[in-house]
Amino acid sequence: MRLKILTFVLVATGVCLYYLIHSINAADPGKSPALVKPVVLTLDWRPEPEFGGFYAAEKIGSFGKHGFDVDIKPAGEGSLWQLVATGTTDFATTAADQVIIARSQGADVIAFFAVYQTCPQGIMVHASRGFKSLEEVFTHDGQLLAEDNDWLHFLTAKYNPIKVTIGQYSGGISVFLRSKKNSQQCFVTSEPILAKQHGSDPQTFLVADAGYNPYTTVVICNGKLWREQPQRVKEMTAALREGWRAYLDDPTIANKAMGDLNKDMDADTFALAAEAQKPLIETAQTQTTGLGTMTRQRWQELLDQLQSVKDKDLQTPPKAEECFVNP
Repeated sequence: MRLKILTFVLVATGVCLYYLIHSINAADPGKSPALVKPVVLTLDWRPEPEFGGFYAAEKIGSFGKHGFDVDIKPAGEGSLWQLVATGTTDFATTAADQVIIARSQGADVIAFFAVYQTCPQGIMVHASRGFKSLEEVFTHDGQLLAEDNDWLHFLTAKYNPIKVTIGQYSGGISVFLRSKKNSQQCFVTSEPILAKQHGSDPQTFLVADAGYNPYTTVVICNGKLWREQPQRVKEMTAALREGWRAYLDDPTIANKAMGDLNKDMDADTFALAAEAQKPLIETAQTQTTGLGTMTRQRWQELLDQLQSVKDKDLQTPPKAEECFVNP
């Protein structure tokens, strides 16, 4: 009698385990449940097109396919490299100059995927002023609203002596709209679209065209992860590449997902921004080497520029090759 009961329990348990494993595998076909790891990807801003490929990777199942259950968390501005260095988050987005600063301060973080090959940082002016180059913004009178950043130090040194008055940028475009002599910092995928919607005549100049071109929306991880589990970083890179390929081809589904999370941006703006950023993400180089790839030359150039502008946060400069990998 005891043998029959034991047999029944074992069979019943086996059936339950079978259906449990089967149901999990159905959610992530081709991956054993033990291989699907929950991780956190923390963004340095709200859900907007600059992160579209991450949400696309989630929607098309690329994360699960490569063994990840990813929780995408928008965080806003701040030094997200500190969260990665301390293990508070598994992955995060930042800019290449922040990676250099992090490593100069002893933080073991490393970049492995760069979304923007051309930095979207720009300066927005009124087209009616007739400027033909970024230099003219600095060598004519008027007001430039900008934060105290390395790119601004680079440009003011490059175009010295300058005539424009530098004013404090506090967000938005309201001051820009007040006067034709006002110009301001912008992401070329964001504020110019908003200015047009308000009936203005924005013209943009990329800071990258003047020579300051850090990789932007860079995905970073802890250096220990790369050294001890390089395959995991390679799998994440593959998932990101698939997601960004899908987003570049058709941003509709990911834009809808981001729009549900960010009510401040309407569907038309999502679509316009996604289209505007395409040439900044996919370049002649990435068409050959793959989306997200980076070069030592670019990292070294940025490192030299940060030293030339005497960035106050740069302590012991790292070697360029220590800052990134191409998994």
